Amino acid sequence: MQNAPEIVEVQIKNLSLKGYGIGLLPKGKEVEVAHTVPGDQVRIGWKKKRHAPQKGRLLEILTPSAKREAFRCAHVGICGGCCWQQMRYDDQLQEKMRRVQKAFAESGRIDPIIPCASQFGYRNKMEFSFSQNAGGARYLGLMIAQAEPYVFDVTECHLGPSWFAASLRAVKSWWEKTELTAYHPIKDTGTLRYLTLREGIRTHQKMAILNLSGRSDFTPSKSDLEGFKEAILSVANDVSIFLRIHQTRKGSPTQFFEMHLCGSDHILEELHLKDGPLSFKISPSSFFQPNTMQAEKLYDTALSMLGNVNTVYDLYCGTGTLGMAASRFAKKVIGIEISPEAVLDAKENCQRNSIKNMEIYQGDVGKILTHIMSGKEFVRPDSVIVDPPRAGLDPLALHHLKTLLPQKIIYISCNPLTQAENIKELSKVGYQIERIQPIDQFPHTYHIENIVCLVRI
Repeated sequence: MQNAPEIVEVQIKNLSLKGYGIGLLPKGKEVEVAHTVPGDQVRIGWKKKRHAPQKGRLLEILTPSAKREAFRCAHVGICGGCCWQQMRYDDQLQEKMRRVQKAFAESGRIDPIIPCASQFGYRNKMEFSFSQNAGGARYLGLMIAQAEPYVFDVTECHLGPSWFAASLRAVKSWWEKTELTAYHPIKDTGTLRYLTLREGIRTHQKMAILNLSGRSDFTPSKSDLEGFKEAILSVANDVSIFLRIHQTRKGSPTQFFEMHLCGSDHILEELHLKDGPLSFKISPSSFFQPNTMQAEKLYDTALSMLGNVNTVYDLYCGTGTLGMAASRFAKKVIGIEISPEAVLDAKENCQRNSIKNMEIYQGDVGKILTHIMSGKEFVRPDSVIVDPPRAGLDPLALHHLKTLLPQKIIYISCNPLTQAENIKELSKVGYQIERIQPIDQFPHTYHIENIVCLVRI
């Protein structure tokens, strides 16, 4: 029998990297408490753990912080998505600004963070998990805060368009009528993995993707798939609907296969930039900035730092969005992206927008750079744009940047910590920071986008 949790009172002093409140337990140990705000006096339930972080469950707010405000969503208190919805937006911005300042403590002035005009309804894509417990109860939604990978049923979500939540309810109702089970990653059993929903915020075109396991003994029937389509179309008309199958084999890389069920085979999105709009095709596996409106501010800001140049390399270019925008200021743009599907979309996007001075390569950034630099027609870039994953630049890409030595590097990152580490390495070969500009792309979360302009001296 497990020990009952100890009930204690704590004062929330600050926030963890994941956005959880941190207080001090009676013996001085730190405890993380989700959905709290610095300044809150709270009562929590706590069970001692051997390893940090200690985690507490919020039971009661005894004295609310001055930074606390009323929240909109019924799931605040359990959801792991919006960890800061109960905190005033101005205070969220100050906390994000503080994180960038801490990462770049020795780098001089940082421009004030660019806020998000809309704090709700800003996401153009969300992914929801299917899950079942040991008793067979079914859940479709998001992860529980501090209890990943446990999932709770989402009945409303204010981060995306309203049809997202309505689709969740319809798909959950369909699932309950079938014998399909949620995929269990450890046991490698079950069918249903994720439900991905997308919408072009500028175009209002919609897409739904049912992500399945690749196990042939858990393949859904034709009637199951018809039921899924009907569930989605009962909520919204003219939706592009796909299956995406994850085939995993021990010792081999995961393979993905897509099956088009109905509607268009893609959706379109637009970016309305200062120098004119751009149109983008988005397929099920394509990456596109999740906040369309803030992406416009992000790109306009980055391009203002770039200026007019001859040759630009766009590394980790995705569907070519930023490189295409840069093509208006450069004589030539070279994009590199590892995803074959994203590269196909990028090439089509160039044609869609009549862009003829951008060339796109598919493959690992470091390996493709090795190939380009060894070619007879190699032209050293004036500027390089990088927008790597959260882990930052891989060692080979960082090595090649030190070899290419462009006059200017525009480094966009969703993780200022790894961004700052990479920039320290680049400073060893003569780069200094010209400008730092944080942008809030994801209100009510701890995530922050940051642009750094580096120049070689």
